[in-house]
Order: sequence, then structure tokens, then C-alpha cells
Amino acid sequence: MSKITNEKLRRLNRIMAAVHAVQGIIILAIAKDFAPPITTGYLYFDQATKSLQPAQHTIGHLSLPLLIALFFLTSAVAHYVIATIGYKAYTNGLRKGINRFRWFEYAVSASIMIVAISLLVGIYDVAILASAFALTAIMNLMGLVMEVHNQTTKKTSWLSYYIGSFAGLIPWAVIAYYFYTSSTYGGSQPPMFVYWIFVSIFVFFSCFAANMILQYKKVGKWKDYRYGEKVYIYLSLFAKSALAWQVFAGTLRP
Repeated sequence: MSKITNEKLRRLNRIMAAVHAVQGIIILAIAKDFAPPITTGYLYFDQATKSLQPAQHTIGHLSLPLLIALFFLTSAVAHYVIATIGYKAYTNGLRKGINRFRWFEYAVSASIMIVAISLLVGIYDVAILASAFALTAIMNLMGLVMEVHNQTTKKTSWLSYYIGSFAGLIPWAVIAYYFYTSSTYGGSQPPMFVYWIFVSIFVFFSCFAANMILQYKKVGKWKDYRYGEKVYIYLSLFAKSALAWQVFAGTLRP
């Protein structure tokens, strides 16, 4: 296998910018609209019972095709910037074992993905969705902290890795809980394609974490940081494509 060079990664980023952008545009062009309600909960005073009672209010709707297009286009922009105006900063970072562009992009795109998955299982509360977005963003920004922090350590520190993993697992636990409550209390379950999405995307997210371990352990080809970078690029494409087209096949087909 030929050596991975900075120029090869630059070409790969150019290709990925186009592939992500095209998929995002296609989804917007062919998917039917599906916009679940976004709600907020509050307490009101019931004059009849003279007690506080929970209530719910719909504050808007969130388009699922738009969310899918957004995480594709976020990736497309990041790859394009890396291959053009950000290329010098990108290569300087690769030499040090850092890719800031990646983590900022993931902090947005992966967080949008977790919101989309949450909607599919019936999580419509704006506070829960915002928390899932924020925790997933924190998980990815901890990846950046991991790379920056370990520039100054003689021995790899895994603290930020553990914190990020913990933050990232919480939204998945909440989604799993909604699977449970739907079948236990609601008497019905999400469609089977949603289960496949849950499993497949969770596996992909776990592969990102495994890739970081292999990079820092310098296992085999991962001794070259750029090999791990290439793996990240493909994992990002596969995870986003898997989510998008499973959602399309399950609920967005015209």
C-alpha cells in the first residue's frame, strides 16, 4: 500500500467535500417533508384541583430532511476549507498529531445526527434535544482537548477521552430509555428501521473512539497519525451516509 501523504489527504478532502455536498442536495431534492413537533413542558395551576399540573406546548416543527442536509453540508464545508484556505494549518496540525478542523466539524455534524436520531424515537422536548446536542458536542470537543493536551505530556493522558466518552454515552442512554418506555408504557415500538439506525450509528460512533485509541497506542499502520486521519474521513462519510439513507428508506421516501 502506498504511503499516505499530505497531498493525498488533500485530494481525499476535496473528493469528500463533493460527496457530502451532493448527498445533502439530493436529500433536500427528493425527500418528502417530515417535521416532528418540538415541544416544551411547563407547570400550570389547575383551578379545579387547586394544584400544579404538567402541561406541554408545541413551539415549532423541525424538518428531518433539513437536519440530514445540514450534517452533510457541514462536513462538505469542513472538507472544502481543509483542502483550500485551511490546508497549511491542516498540515501543520497533522505533523503535531492534531486536526482542529475535524473536531469542530464533528461537534456540529455529529450533534445534529444525534438530534435526528432522537426525533425518530419520539424525543420532541426542546430541552432534551438541546442537551443531547450539547453533550455530543462536548464529546467531540474533548477529542480536541485530548490532542491538544497530549502535546505537553510525556505519557498519554486519557482523562479527556474518558470525560468525552461519558458525555457522549448519555444521549444514547436516553434514546435507549425511550425505546424501553415506548414498548413498556406506550404499547408500541419504533419501526424496525429505527432499531437498525440505533445499532449501526452507535457502532460507527464507537469506531471513532476506537480509532483514537489505535492512534495513541500506535498500533500497526496507526503509527502514522495520517493513517488514523484517513480512517476518520471514511468513518465520517460512512456514518453520515448510513444514517441519511436509512432514514430516507424508512420514512422520507416520496
